Amino acid sequence: MTTHASALATTSAASLAEPPASFRDLIASEWIKMRSLRSTPWTLALTALFVIGSAAVSALAEINNLRTMSPAAKADQGFLVFVAFPAAGFMALMLVAGSLGALTVVSEYSSGLIRTTTVAVPARGAVVLAKAVVTAALWTAVGTVISTGCFLASQAILNGQQAGVSPTHPGVLRALMASALLAPVCALIGLGLGALIRHSATTMVTSAFTLVMLPPIFSQSARWSAALSHAMPVTAWKRLAQNWAPDPHSLAYSATVPGSWAVYALWPLIAVVLAVVVARHRDV
Repeated sequence: MTTHASALATTSAASLAEPPASFRDLIASEWIKMRSLRSTPWTLALTALFVIGSAAVSALAEINNLRTMSPAAKADQGFLVFVAFPAAGFMALMLVAGSLGALTVVSEYSSGLIRTTTVAVPARGAVVLAKAVVTAALWTAVGTVISTGCFLASQAILNGQQAGVSPTHPGVLRALMASALLAPVCALIGLGLGALIRHSATTMVTSAFTLVMLPPIFSQSARWSAALSHAMPVTAWKRLAQNWAPDPHSLAYSATVPGSWAVYALWPLIAVVLAVVVARHRDV
């Protein structure tokens, strides 16, 4: 009788037990964590305003140059992509995206919430992948808004001097895509660094150094140094955003468009894979 009662109790407990969390549940959980932070929407909005504003300022500065040019010089100059996508604004975007990407991991370790997460979901690799999916989706949307806003703002200003171009102009679509995808690429790199380092200040410094400060160290005049420079996301973005061919007579080694797209793909892929491996094999 006792054995029968124990069996019934066990069966009843098993039937009442909740099913394991699906990957969709993990994505929903990570999205709730991200949007519940009050600083997230403010940071994203201010970053978008700053980057789009930098494009408008760059276009206004270009207007002054165009006013002093002859019609022939204007025709020769063509579409200057750095006006629509200024380096200063997009480097700031890289820093913010890398930092917030890192915080999606680091904040849980610093607050101790990661212990609750791993108890609820023992599959640590799935948790990291869910974070990566939410981070990539959010920053792709943000990057698309910023890239499109920069182009529209700069062209609205340049149209006053008949210097604007349409989205079908050669090189514009590639520049739009590269500028939009720069944000999720950097955010996922930050996420990977956060999983490896797990310390807020150190991760922020490492992210800023890797994304922005390290590439200018490498010279373009030596093949090995240029190869290292071309392997950096910021260099790949600059090559994809420009719409003119490299100077064949230049002493510098120029990056290629396919190679730059490969950099865009490999950096976040390696960062996420490393984050999954570290999460599975390192204690919380």
